[in-house]
Amino acid sequence: MEQYQEEFIRFMVESDVLKFGDFTLKSGRRSPFFMNAGAYNTGSQLRKLGTAYARAIHDYYGTDFDVIFGPAYKGIPLAVIAAEAMSELYGCDVRYCANRKEEKDHGDKGALLGASLKDGDRVVIIEDVTTSGKSIEETVPILKQQAKVEIVGLIVSLNREERGLHSDRSALDEIRETWGFPAHAIVTMHDVVEALYNRETGGRVVIDDAIRSSIDAYYAEYGIRS
Repeated sequence: MEQYQEEFIRFMVESDVLKFGDFTLKSGRRSPFFMNAGAYNTGSQLRKLGTAYARAIHDYYGTDFDVIFGPAYKGIPLAVIAAEAMSELYGCDVRYCANRKEEKDHGDKGALLGASLKDGDRVVIIEDVTTSGKSIEETVPILKQQAKVEIVGLIVSLNREERGLHSDRSALDEIRETWGFPAHAIVTMHDVVEALYNRETGGRVVIDDAIRSSIDAYYAEYGIRS
């Protein structure tokens, strides 16, 4: 694990984005951890978040792309801060783009915010977390309708590493197999456990023996299977 990844894990906890306890997910599963990217709400937090995304994008996809696309709504600020961080860290002046939930028919018309898409554009999609892959099913057609673009890959902040509702593969694995482009995360839950188990973060241990046991039991039931 790279230093920035360990720092990112602690940053998620300290920002109250990644929590541990007993949570009921949208899928109905009861999980010992929960991530809410909406808890990032200050300028300093967004700066750190953009930096982490940019480093992961650089690690996995380099700088040979043109656009960072963020699906509405949570992906919009992610695309903005990641594009800014790519410029600051790597001198890579990529464009940002996002979709509107509803097209405007006046003023700045159309389905997109930010840059327009052009034939031949190489696009990196950015999201907070992908659990089912449903958002990608909606995003890919939007991109293809706008121009003949090449999707370089997807980047999310956390890979939950649990299987989907209808297969033994993770959502990121299903995206790779279904759509034919790579999908990566800044960190995985394996990384999270490695970084936090019986280690203090912000003056407290968030993954103690009891939480670790709950996480292990959760993955025994819902973890991806090879």
